[in-house]
Amino acid sequence: MCTRDKQKPKEKQQHFRDPKISDQRGRLDYQASTMRSSFFGSISAEYYASRFSAHLLHEYQVVGRRLPSEQEPTPKLFRMRIFAPNQVVAKSRYWYFLSKLHKAKRANGEIVSVNEIFESSPLKVKNFGIWLRYDSRSGTHNMYKEYRETTRAAAVETCYQDMAARHRARFSSVQIIRVASVKAADVRRPYIQQLLQPRLKFPLPHRVQRPAKKADRALIIAKRPSTFY
Repeated sequence: MCTRDKQKPKEKQQHFRDPKISDQRGRLDYQASTMRSSFFGSISAEYYASRFSAHLLHEYQVVGRRLPSEQEPTPKLFRMRIFAPNQVVAKSRYWYFLSKLHKAKRANGEIVSVNEIFESSPLKVKNFGIWLRYDSRSGTHNMYKEYRETTRAAAVETCYQDMAARHRARFSSVQIIRVASVKAADVRRPYIQQLLQPRLKFPLPHRVQRPAKKADRALIIAKRPSTFY
């Protein structure tokens, strides 16, 4: 019988590193990781603050005009009220509507001013009527809706969510034509009229009675509590 010579296992090569160089590399890696985490952390914080704030939409007043030329040295100003999450989107929507209405492009025009409009009484609940036009998969439709909100921007935001839920309409396919405050006598929709009763009451079917003091609470009681009244 022939026997093969057993090969000796290769010895692992030991790499000797300078401790000073390794410390410097470690410090650089730590600084890079901290800078990266702080950078992306600030971006995510700003993104979530703008994306999931109390009101996503704001009301802006955008004023623009065509660029002055020899034929028209003093162009006419056009003012619009735009509902958008920020000024950049408000300017974009302004040029979209202006190109449809007056054939004016962004390349041949300029923005004069952009101002945010705030509600005069934001703590008071009001009835808002919204006239809108939206593009569906079958055509273009006009619609009138009513909402109960505290501000105009909140009513438009609810309208966008309602259109997305009921009609699958995207933000770009919905055009807000008019937003107006409606008196209680002029409300048309039954789902808003039922909230305008003078003695409106909401039932509380499941009320849990709790002791006033924490010391009087018991983990085990002899009788099962009932929440129906």
